[in-house]
Parts: sequence; structure tokens; C-alpha cells
Amino acid sequence: QVQVVESGGGLVQPGGSLRLSCAASGIIFRISAMGWYRQAPGKQRELVARITSGGSTNYADSVKGRFTISRDNAKSTVYLQMNSLKPEDTAVYYCNVFPSVPRWGQGTQVTVSS
Repeated sequence: QVQVVESGGGLVQPGGSLRLSCAASGIIFRISAMGWYRQAPGKQRELVARITSGGSTNYADSVKGRFTISRDNAKSTVYLQMNSLKPEDTAVYYCNVFPSVPRWGQGTQVTVSS
């Protein structure tokens, strides 16, 4: 079963940047599609970005042009580069396979505030 460890979150001012990392195990990473998800207070968890095993990417409209998902198969790690952050990006960010399975990591908190 997939196990993930997310890191890289923090407090950043609007307009700032963060890079999230997710180390995955328990799966054949190189053939797995991966996704970054987020859950804001009082809201349902949503898919932010996904990347196929071949490197094709797809983004939620709310982050398109600002976020970039990438992967390093040698390290079994998926990244999320987040630029031009907005207060509405504040959430706990999680990674999982895509489509997701009911096995989530602890997530990493991203807070965008001045």
C-alpha cells in the first residue's frame, strides 16, 4: 500500500513561493500517476495537480499558471512548485496516487498571509 511523507509547507506572504515534496513508498512509483490534493478549513479535499507516469500534467483552474507538478522517479518523489501564492491557497496539502486511495499522509500546512 502507498505510503507518503509530505514536506515543505510553511507560512508565506501573498505573492511568495513554496516547493512541496512528497516521498512515496509501497508502490511502483515509476508507473504510478501521482497527485497533489489540498483541504482548506471547512472544505472538501480537492485535486490540485496530477502527473502521469509519462510526465503529462493537469491542473485545477484555480492554480493553473502558478503551480507546477513534477516528479523524480529515481527518488520516488513528486514535487509541487507553488508561485504567486494567494491567501485562498491556504490549506493542508497532501499527495497520493491518482486516482487517490483512502490512505493519506499527515499532509503539510501551507498558510498564505501577510
